[in-house]
Amino acid sequence: MAAIIKGSAFVVGDNIDTDQIIPAQYLNLVPTIPEEYEKLGSYALSGLPEGHPLFIPSGESKTPYAVIVAGRNFGCGSSREHAPVSLGAAGARAVVAESFARIFFRNCIATGEIYPVDSTRRLRDLIATGDQVELDLERHQLRVPERDLTIELQPLGDALQVIDHGGLFEHARKTGMIE
Repeated sequence: MAAIIKGSAFVVGDNIDTDQIIPAQYLNLVPTIPEEYEKLGSYALSGLPEGHPLFIPSGESKTPYAVIVAGRNFGCGSSREHAPVSLGAAGARAVVAESFARIFFRNCIATGEIYPVDSTRRLRDLIATGDQVELDLERHQLRVPERDLTIELQPLGDALQVIDHGGLFEHARKTGMIE
């Protein structure tokens, strides 16, 4: 289990849809093929508006950001599983948002790629891209040590173990539901 996720934050706004997370032209990539999984990650958040900082630095295939901090309604739009998969393939570990589109949240749990954590505060006004953060999944807190800032988060409940196991199918195997 990834009880504490440490790293840089990447901050985005409200209503980040799945087209911004992974543009439609990359949906032909098959995540179960290792080379295509890696390529999918290299396009994560490439649909953000011009002028936004790059999630994947130019010429790189992985992100330097461990935690995405978002506003309201993260993952809205179509129901593509490629969205959370691309974020995980890029190397991100969690998204902390004020709210999530329901299907994106479920896809995070089903794929086991990334932890979707709800915040009751408007974090994007408190945290900047590049801030070093510590996400404690067991204590339900996001900390910014440099500013002595601690924010309480909503617990993931039973979904935490499903994600820890690698998604629904792996969870079912590890708990004896399927062989």
